[in-house]
Amino acid sequence: LPSLCIPLYYLIIGIIDLPLINAFILILFCLHYINRTLIYPFLIKQGTGTPAHIFLLCLLFCTVNGYMQGKWHSCNNVVYNESPMNTLFCFIGTSTFIIGMIINITSDSILRNLRKDGKSNYKIPYGGLFEYISGANFFGECIEWIGYALLARTPPAFAFAFSTLCNLAPRAYHHHRWYHEKFDNYPKDRKAFIPFVI
Repeated sequence: LPSLCIPLYYLIIGIIDLPLINAFILILFCLHYINRTLIYPFLIKQGTGTPAHIFLLCLLFCTVNGYMQGKWHSCNNVVYNESPMNTLFCFIGTSTFIIGMIINITSDSILRNLRKDGKSNYKIPYGGLFEYISGANFFGECIEWIGYALLARTPPAFAFAFSTLCNLAPRAYHHHRWYHEKFDNYPKDRKAFIPFVI
């Protein structure tokens, strides 16, 4: 919730004075967290609870990250001029973010539908990028934040993309390994995190 509320606060209080690109950066950031905070939790089946220390660490990270993204992109010292290079980065970053978000949401939907019948047994995901990688949802989220970093080109944006990659790539690998241990018929040519690579 802090990853949504804090940047949204900076967006709302600065909307009149913010340059359009700065507002757009914050809108994309908030768009992800509207899905992650307000929509996604109501679509998933509630499983076991989160341990208190994990919850507190996530809360701390989301608060600091939300503050850094919101503050940095709403302050006046971040200026984007209208050069061809900035326009190119804006286009590439935004396109990459949107593609990543589509992959992420689609992959989450595929995973949710595996348990649609109410049973808790594990199944192999198929469809979308799951045809190529075990961690399609993780890959999509990393692509989102890489796109965000290319769009924003600020230290907090690059730090967030890097931390997301460092967190989710190993998780994709562990999920991949678990699938191979759990299912004898798991697709042998499916990679862990990057299609056709690893």
